Amino acid sequence: MFDEEGTVVDVSAVDANDAEVRSIEATEVTTRFARGWHCLGLASSYGDGQPHTINAFGGKLVVFQGEDGTVNVLDAYCRHMGGDLSQGSVRGNEIACPFHDWRWGGDGRCKQIPYSRRVPLRARTKAWPTMQRDGLLFVWNDPEGNQPPEEFAVPAIRGLEEGEWTDWLWKPILVNVNCREIIDNVVDMAHFFYVHGAFPTSCRNVFEGHVATQYYEGHQRDDLLMYVDEDGKPMPKLLKQYSEASYYGPSYMIDYLSYEFEAGMVDTVLINCHYPVTKDSFILQYGLRVKKPEGMPTEESESMAKAMAKGVEAGFLQDVQIWKNKARIDNPLLCEEDGPVYQLRRWYEQFYVDAAEVTPEMTDRFEFEIDTSKAIEAWKQEVADNLAKQQAVGV
Repeated sequence: MFDEEGTVVDVSAVDANDAEVRSIEATEVTTRFARGWHCLGLASSYGDGQPHTINAFGGKLVVFQGEDGTVNVLDAYCRHMGGDLSQGSVRGNEIACPFHDWRWGGDGRCKQIPYSRRVPLRARTKAWPTMQRDGLLFVWNDPEGNQPPEEFAVPAIRGLEEGEWTDWLWKPILVNVNCREIIDNVVDMAHFFYVHGAFPTSCRNVFEGHVATQYYEGHQRDDLLMYVDEDGKPMPKLLKQYSEASYYGPSYMIDYLSYEFEAGMVDTVLINCHYPVTKDSFILQYGLRVKKPEGMPTEESESMAKAMAKGVEAGFLQDVQIWKNKARIDNPLLCEEDGPVYQLRRWYEQFYVDAAEVTPEMTDRFEFEIDTSKAIEAWKQEVADNLAKQQAVGV
């Protein structure tokens, strides 16, 4: 098992008579929001010439696209008298406040005041750095106010230029817990079996710099009903699943997923991302694109993508149900097969401290592969027992 420092300890050396009752420890949730790029969803959803409200980072933002096609993000409250710019209107490349019609540009400068001869020199508001990648809009958050380093840029999704892919299927979900809960899943191999009905066969983690990756293989459990398509038909049996899922920074994950069915392989890319609303809530978003199998009609491939998206959503909702009811815990009591939770949290901490306070133990390369042999042995028996019970009652 691991101790609080993430070191493997020999439990056989611990005298059970000397053991103390374990207590859950949890510090107050920080009000500081993570430094990094955060995805706000599909860029196209902001391209209608209207202002859009985004509640994020403990405040309110306005997102608007100007006539020049640039998507801008500003603090929503006008620095004049506090009007809500997200309730205003887009005028050319500026957002007009509904209160007194002050016009704000995407650079955060007030460009004009229709009823005034001049604009005050200090008429500036916060403009958030933005980036677009693969049809998605990102905003940069940094409590120190620094511009985003080039090495933190979100990478393009690889492989989209090869073959035909379905359009994005995108869904946001409000989750009323602190966003650290979702990060812990990067190393949590066992929950795939108990929460998601999967059967993990291998799981490896690599942390380095601002990237944390999980390599996973598994298949579906034979004793559980899988997801169904739009017509209510069960999905084909999943023989094998391969996943390479990487967080690039604190909140944006690209997951390259390959599914092996009896009819062949299906390649997908899943985006798992979030942005904080408050310290105790976040918007969880997922997006899915499926590579159209050769020879499969577009309508059929899109139907398959929708069925897969339905399964992805069901999986996230299973997680949400757990998060809503669990306790926040800073000192989890771990066994060896639980994975490097403490190392992951040290990696994650780099986004919540000043850049000058980031230490090598947060960013140095770390690798860990879970020995799944004991888990597989136990899970095979559980699945067999469940199937026997189902057969006994005629299920």
